[in-house]
Amino acid sequence: MGFTLSTTTTQPAPPQLIRALGRRDLVLLFVVAVFNLNVVPSIAANGGVTIWLWIISLILFFWPQGIAVIELAHRYPGEGGVYLWAKEVFGNFHGFLSGWCYWTNNMLYVPTIMLYFVGVSVFIAGPSHAGLADSKSFALVMSLALLTLLTLLNILGLGIGKWINNLGAIGTFIAAGVLIGLGVFIYSRFGTTITAADFKIPANPRFVLNSFGVICFGLIGLELASVMGDEIRDPARTLPGAVAWGGLISGTLYVAVTLTLLIAVGKSVNVLQGVVQAVGAMATRVGANWILVPFAVMLSLAIAGIGSAWIGGCARIPFVAGLDSYMPSWLGNIHPRFATPYAALIVQGIVSAVLVILNLAGAGVQETFQKLLSLAVVLNLVPFVYMFGALVKFAITEPVPRGHYGRTTLFVAGTSGLLTTILGIALVFFPTQQITSLFWYEVWMVGGTLFFVGMAAFFFFIYGRLKVSKKEIGKGTTLVVPLSE
Repeated sequence: MGFTLSTTTTQPAPPQLIRALGRRDLVLLFVVAVFNLNVVPSIAANGGVTIWLWIISLILFFWPQGIAVIELAHRYPGEGGVYLWAKEVFGNFHGFLSGWCYWTNNMLYVPTIMLYFVGVSVFIAGPSHAGLADSKSFALVMSLALLTLLTLLNILGLGIGKWINNLGAIGTFIAAGVLIGLGVFIYSRFGTTITAADFKIPANPRFVLNSFGVICFGLIGLELASVMGDEIRDPARTLPGAVAWGGLISGTLYVAVTLTLLIAVGKSVNVLQGVVQAVGAMATRVGANWILVPFAVMLSLAIAGIGSAWIGGCARIPFVAGLDSYMPSWLGNIHPRFATPYAALIVQGIVSAVLVILNLAGAGVQETFQKLLSLAVVLNLVPFVYMFGALVKFAITEPVPRGHYGRTTLFVAGTSGLLTTILGIALVFFPTQQITSLFWYEVWMVGGTLFFVGMAAFFFFIYGRLKVSKKEIGKGTTLVVPLSE
């Protein structure tokens, strides 16, 4: 005879987050997160062939992405998004690797947004100040200032941070509307120098290949809201409609803006100032130079909104990983007053700041932008390998799928998205025209990819297991104590 004695302590309830996001907020979040004007100039610089790449990517990658987000959010609602989905379908390490790549990509991508903000915001002071964007010291100070401001606003909570996202979406609509409207007017009045030959595959397609990966990267963002799944009001009803509207608006805007840049500027597009460059050129032709400064203000708001959306969304990955013990547990802390993952936000901001400083120390502003963007593309597409792989797995292993879509839809969307994602990752290793050294570009790309994947393995297999072992010792064990008869 005996009795059971447990020395295990009661586990505290997980921290509670505020459900602050409604359908309108989600549609605006998707537009500001997916439709990133900052990637369009570097794509349009490769000519008319990129229009076909947009259409191919919309069909083979963007549509499957929407299917995957709705399906996986339906099956696995909750905070974590790509981290949670890969964990549930493929296991703990794959979940951690998916979330890690999604987060670390963001620490590379956010600096590109800051640099793009610098390139555009200088036009608020007038076109004569445009050269400031090429100043490393000016770019550094402005980038760090905006990064600090957006991080602080997200620490104050989505109740405040979402308005930055919403203002960014409004700025995006206005900026895109002005750009497209001017393009239509210029085309109807003056025609264009772009011919059918410009839409053919060039004799040397090396620089165009990189664009395909960047286009796939530009179409990412529909999954972002699900990373904040515990902060959406009635996600089962809210998410599908928001994904559909956000996706339709973003895809249309991308194609329209790329065409407008080609009509207005052609292939001589500056990767940081291309959008403002196009508006300036068109405004001069129609005698409306006054429009440039307010346009720069709207575009700056849009860029700030993009930065805020990604800073706030991706910080939820280390927050959840901290709760799961794969990373330091203090990353799972939430602010006692604002109920936000402030520790994860601060760490993310610090690492992004360090990356801005290190990259600007070794290269020009435009080359730094392209290097950070290319490595961010590789890391950010890794979670989509898992997302689309999950759809294929459901279609093959489940006789009757238990989710939102049928077997055929899951298989077609999963296969299309998976193959396109793998191709996009491979092609981004081809350098863009702004890269001055092929050797150092490949060292950066290969070395950076291996470094971040290696860090994921370290945290999961070494740090995480060591932490769990210490926790088990601290918690104690369940003992069976015999009683004397």
